[in-house]
Amino acid sequence: MPALRVGLTGGIGSGKSTVAGMLAECGATIIDADTISRQTTAPGGAAIALIVQAFGADLVTAGGALDRDHMRQLVFSDPDAKRQLEAIIHPLVGVETARQAAQAQQAGQACIVFDVPLLVESGRWRQQVDRVLVVDCSDETQISRVMARSGWTRQMVEQVMAGQASRMQRLAAADVCIDNDGTVSLGALALLVRQAAQRFGL
Repeated sequence: MPALRVGLTGGIGSGKSTVAGMLAECGATIIDADTISRQTTAPGGAAIALIVQAFGADLVTAGGALDRDHMRQLVFSDPDAKRQLEAIIHPLVGVETARQAAQAQQAGQACIVFDVPLLVESGRWRQQVDRVLVVDCSDETQISRVMARSGWTRQMVEQVMAGQASRMQRLAAADVCIDNDGTVSLGALALLVRQAAQRFGL
């Protein structure tokens, strides 16, 4: 029987990674698109040579990894650079995601969760999953969490949020929604995740 494929998404600071960890504890296989993406831009990663070709050696650190801060500044100021970077990384992430999903399917997993920050924005992901699970919280909660966690300024967080789908767009795409606003305790969140997991056959 094919595994149920769930797309997990949420804005920066929503608590999506926490929810992914809880779903893993319930027995789901988690395929983390962000982690795969970071692996492609680590030293020796599949994207590094292509990034040097497209953007020059300045975008790679002395250790051979993508210079994330430099690239972040570039893609924020130049939409073409963002498209170029995505054209390099997305196909590589797609291949590895498909490999991990096939492996989980062969192992007889009941539910595969694809942790995809930009699931709503990408357009292509909706067709690849059976359900979309959105971790939701207010914009203000997102901002305060990321500022506390990463030491970013409000402006930096708002800049990232501006490049993501709006809260309303994510909610419109959701089959299942988990509320993780600032008032929700970790215990209450775990209960909500277990309820969602039951809906996914876990």
